[in-house]
Amino acid sequence: MTLPEIIQFVIDLLAVLLLALGIKGLSKVKSARDANRLAAFAMSLSVVGLLSYYVGTSGIAIQSWIWIIIGSIIGSLFGAILAKKVPMTSMPETVALFNGCGGMSSLLVALGVAIFPISRSSLINQVSISVSIFVGAITFTGSIVAMAKLQGWLSTPGWTQSRVRHFVNIVFAVASLIAFFDLINGNTSSIWLLVIVSSLLGIGVTLPIGGADMPVVISLLNSYSGIAAAAAGFVVKSQLLIIAGAMVGAAGLILTQVMCKGMNRSLVSVLFGGSLSAQITASSGSGEYTNITSCSVEECALTLEAANKVIIVPGYGLAVAQAQHTLREVTKKLEQNGIEVVYAIHPVAGRMPGHMNVLLAEADVPYEQLKEMDVVNPDFPATDVVLVLGANDVVNPQAKNDSSSPLYGMPVLDVQEARTVFVIKRGMSAGYSGIKNDLFDLPNTSMVFGDAKKVLNDLIGELKDLGVGEK
Repeated sequence: MTLPEIIQFVIDLLAVLLLALGIKGLSKVKSARDANRLAAFAMSLSVVGLLSYYVGTSGIAIQSWIWIIIGSIIGSLFGAILAKKVPMTSMPETVALFNGCGGMSSLLVALGVAIFPISRSSLINQVSISVSIFVGAITFTGSIVAMAKLQGWLSTPGWTQSRVRHFVNIVFAVASLIAFFDLINGNTSSIWLLVIVSSLLGIGVTLPIGGADMPVVISLLNSYSGIAAAAAGFVVKSQLLIIAGAMVGAAGLILTQVMCKGMNRSLVSVLFGGSLSAQITASSGSGEYTNITSCSVEECALTLEAANKVIIVPGYGLAVAQAQHTLREVTKKLEQNGIEVVYAIHPVAGRMPGHMNVLLAEADVPYEQLKEMDVVNPDFPATDVVLVLGANDVVNPQAKNDSSSPLYGMPVLDVQEARTVFVIKRGMSAGYSGIKNDLFDLPNTSMVFGDAKKVLNDLIGELKDLGVGEK
């Protein structure tokens, strides 16, 4: 090994170790911020190592340095602005966009090496380029479609819910495979065909998927971006990129499996079954509420004051209202009054994996109070009050009681087992699935209508008047 190669190897090894430590640190809220910075430093270090290698071997022209500096500055500014400006409610769209950027980066790297080869081509090199282009293009276009659908810019076209979409996607898949193997055989003229049909395949597969399945799609696209990065690592001979991409790809696949289990959906049904809401509209799932009980914030406060144990069930509505900090003030008052408070977190609460955990961590909710579904479900029968904020499908008893419901079999939070349930909602609209929630009709459930942030602020006032938290 030459000196530049030894230097790059040492730097890459150090970066891999720091990256692994960073990923490990993300498992705990207290260490997550520092772990994220550590992982970012590891990736920056790898860039330095790669540049030092090329400086030590062939050198880098002044013109190339200009492009490297300009690209680094633009990318850094773009990332910093997004980190500061994007609200938590838009985090799923941001993650989808970042997945797409990762796919596009791998695609561009592979295209650059294929069009302007820097060394003699080999079978491994050709396979790596083909995989990087194929997966990178699918990841980019699929992620952009997912982002547009989450943002509300793009709706699900009617024709994508018919069998026509399967024929169209099969055509794109066959064309992609033909171009894929043709490129492996050294026919570089197939590059653009592979780019085009793979991009169309990414659009065709993602477009029919509805909002209810978006957590699965986001985690799967995250896995795709890792696979594309690993393939790009083989293209540019970067050990760090190979290892980092493999870790992201494996983690994404595991997370996808967890999401599918949490929704009682198979990955095949998510990718090829179309929109869940469209299926439900075509079947059952709808119905009228007949026994709705509503109550005032004052009544809710009186019940909370007399409770010994309260479980909070956060959902996407809490994120929309940006009410996590107000909720924390409510729970602080209850805790000061000697009331036990925990948070029940469903695996697919919100619109992306871990959405609720990050949202509550932002409000300084102790990590120890966040309880996963399997841990907290046995506690509901001994719970005095459950406060549901913006959650819908994940607390629907139909999943356990109605075998004809499309939600049947989906693991849900057993909030109906508690003595009293308060549901804070703006109205009676359904969740992502479009299904009536039988919880709202139960005699131990009361609806508190209004914006979550306003209701919680009013609740703080009522608790103060009752002397809760003043001890």
